[in-house]
Amino acid sequence: MRLLLVEDDGALGEGIRTALKPEGYTVDWLQDGASALHALSHEDFDVAVLDLGLPRLDGLEVLRRLRAAANPVPVLVLTARDATGDRVAGLDAGADDYLVKPFDVAELKARLRALVRRSLNRPQPALEYQDIRLDPVDQQVTYRGEAVNLSRKEFMLLHELLAHPGRVLTRDKLQQVLYGWDEEVESNALEVHVHHLRRKFFPELIRTVRGVGYLVDKL
Repeated sequence: MRLLLVEDDGALGEGIRTALKPEGYTVDWLQDGASALHALSHEDFDVAVLDLGLPRLDGLEVLRRLRAAANPVPVLVLTARDATGDRVAGLDAGADDYLVKPFDVAELKARLRALVRRSLNRPQPALEYQDIRLDPVDQQVTYRGEAVNLSRKEFMLLHELLAHPGRVLTRDKLQQVLYGWDEEVESNALEVHVHHLRRKFFPELIRTVRGVGYLVDKL
């Protein structure tokens, strides 16, 4: 699950990124509105956390331009602006949710889970594929009723593939999901994760489309 965090407070941004990474998010972090608008316009994110008081371009203007371009990425506004008028302005500009600082990290996580569920039009968060069941909320995976131990990257890769059955996901797309901008990626890292998932479940689970990427077949 790829998340864009837009927050100009260094300590808060680092704290949010650290808190969200164990939840299965690949967190990319920017600190100004202009860079955020460019990233959201040119790359794919599953959800964004957006401060409003940003340098170079205000968060409300980022929202307005995103929605004017019909960009549907779910956006949670995270701001110290707590007046009713500010909330109304944020929601009218296109925010999907609004959380006021200071906030509880557990609430932030819960609101993000709800946003992602709504964006996928899936009232129940669990994904089921043949005898595999993946619960993104509890970060649990079972196969034929037995728990399967996956690394964080393996979990994220399996989630992305199961969420799009029948769709070929390119290597670039999958690497964006698994690795943030600040992470080093070895050339064969994706293949290693695919190999481990095939071994832990069954070889036919993930199909290779040569020169393009990977997919799980639609049932």
